Amino acid sequence: MQRKVTAELDLELGSSVDLILQIAVARAVPIVHERLSFTQGDQVRTATEILDPAGSRLHRLQGEAGPLHVRYEAVVADAAPTGPASELETIAYLRPSRYCQSDEVFAQARRQFRGLSGRELLAAVDDFVATSTTYTLGLSQGTDSAVTTLNTGQGVCRDYAHLVIALLRAMDVPARYTACYAPGLRPMDFHAVAEAYLDGAWYVVDATRLANRRSLVRIASGRDAADCAFLSFYGGYVGLDRMQVDAWVLSEDPADTAAAAAASDPAVEDPSLLLQLA
Repeated sequence: MQRKVTAELDLELGSSVDLILQIAVARAVPIVHERLSFTQGDQVRTATEILDPAGSRLHRLQGEAGPLHVRYEAVVADAAPTGPASELETIAYLRPSRYCQSDEVFAQARRQFRGLSGRELLAAVDDFVATSTTYTLGLSQGTDSAVTTLNTGQGVCRDYAHLVIALLRAMDVPARYTACYAPGLRPMDFHAVAEAYLDGAWYVVDATRLANRRSLVRIASGRDAADCAFLSFYGGYVGLDRMQVDAWVLSEDPADTAAAAAASDPAVEDPSLLLQLA
């Protein structure tokens, strides 16, 4: 199953700024075609690619004052699921982090999910976050954490992922945050899910129920959103004037558009199944 993903960012730089973007698909994703460009007026800027230990690809460049246009597109194929985590990874993904304060939700998690483990625990946490949280555009702040989401009962995909991760870590399950492209997502945007480490494999947990997990394309993985931001900048002002993200499944048979549509339809996917993301 091939998928096409695109991202367009129009930025306004107030001065010379150090920019770091994470919009390219992860290293492990098989790329059929890819193009990434940065232009300012008639100048083409060159970025340095940096690979982090999780396989995320960061692109860093020094932008000058004025408009900067970022364009990315890729066609990707299926890949084998990610391999077992290292001992260091499992330790890091058990610890509390900035947006996933597993220590602060420890008491509730232990009380609510007492006696559960393995698949039953993943299903219970997924169901709790899905049913107790309302997807609410425009009210979530960049500084909101798992504790904020637990208290308010609302958020967007990153908030759902943070809460799932915090609750799982509180139950001694390594969990990480993953940014991805999500064909069929509505409203379309960069998407975020949680991944839980169980029996030597990473399994996707998406409590929003807004995307078909089988069609997701990994961009970046880390402790929480702080490790996976699509844009970070230092040393000046950056305004985001426009952003457009899209992703869709390509039909192997041009006449069989129904199969491609079904592959990106969250309604045909069973959230109780254990699925892995490449």
